[in-house]
Amino acid sequence: MFKKYALLLSTAITACLMAGSADAATARKSTFGKLPDGREVTAVTLSNGKGVSATVIAYGAGLQSLIMPDRDGKAADVALGYDNLQGYLDKRQFMGSTVGRFANRIAAGRFTLDGQTYQTTINDGKNALHGGTVGFDTVLWDVQSVKEGDTASVTLRYVSRDGDQGYPGTMTVDATYSLSETNELTIDYRAVTDKATIVNITNHAYWNLMGEGAVEGAMGHVLTIPAETYLPTDAGSIPTGEFRSVAGTVFDFRTPQPIGARVRNASDEQIRFGRGYDHNWVITRTPPKDMQLMVRVVAPGSGRGFELWSNQPGLQFYSGNFMDATTHGKAKKIYRMGDAIVLEPQNFPDAPNQKGFPSARLEPGQTYRNVMTYRLLTNLPADAK
Repeated sequence: MFKKYALLLSTAITACLMAGSADAATARKSTFGKLPDGREVTAVTLSNGKGVSATVIAYGAGLQSLIMPDRDGKAADVALGYDNLQGYLDKRQFMGSTVGRFANRIAAGRFTLDGQTYQTTINDGKNALHGGTVGFDTVLWDVQSVKEGDTASVTLRYVSRDGDQGYPGTMTVDATYSLSETNELTIDYRAVTDKATIVNITNHAYWNLMGEGAVEGAMGHVLTIPAETYLPTDAGSIPTGEFRSVAGTVFDFRTPQPIGARVRNASDEQIRFGRGYDHNWVITRTPPKDMQLMVRVVAPGSGRGFELWSNQPGLQFYSGNFMDATTHGKAKKIYRMGDAIVLEPQNFPDAPNQKGFPSARLEPGQTYRNVMTYRLLTNLPADAK
């Protein structure tokens, strides 16, 4: 009798363990390729039981792939990128990459800290963009940990030495990607320094929720951005310092708007400057204490979408204006203007040089954090907004 009971109990426990493992998010390591100097680039694929998977590569601590089902259950990769390392090496386009030390632009690549002026490398006309000529997107990060469970995650680290690209202080940066069973993809950036410096780190994923390479592109996506103002720029994409109301302009996304309806409105000087949208929306003028909604994006044709939440004051929205049909991605389709959008929670561009902008200063003993969570939506109706 006891043996029979023990057998039944053992079977029940095994069934529970199997059920638990089926519900657990998994993490699988693989090799994505080797750099010219022979160093191996690790890839980690995080998967859940809902048909969602995210692949992160150590080169640039980048999101190489995000696969999610549509309303009919058909899976597609919605993040632009390449299926081999060489694609990332051949042309720098920040596809899914971690960008820093200072994301976005710094005017003339120059800033002053404690009375000392620092000159960073210039790589965008007269300005510095996304950290300069050798930004975080162009280096190999070290994989620190890989975990499975209710949430699967991978943590990568890069140490940027004092003087790297002209920035002061040795900065240690951790990037943790995690995927939950509730379809939340979170990217958590943390940084510490041994000397006063500046920091602004974000992710530069290109999104097409119809599927990367889909002929429809991303201009049919519907955006909602809860911002009353945005930051107009000069012709070099440096903010003027003005907080301009979105009311009555093509920058008003407080109610859901299809991107393509106004992205080519040449009557707006700001649209002409950026050849479309490439501006920072002001979610709040000071860094918030809690996570807040930055943007909601929906692709009515597929039923896919996401809400993006973060603890940052600004959202940079770029409508893929400079994609020039000279490269192709994983689906072997050419990437054209408007085939994807970029949504980057961050501090304001050129913040170190703008008195009215939030401080980008990081001191020894402090920890910088940019947390961004994508609440993925996979079964939206055709009229969803």
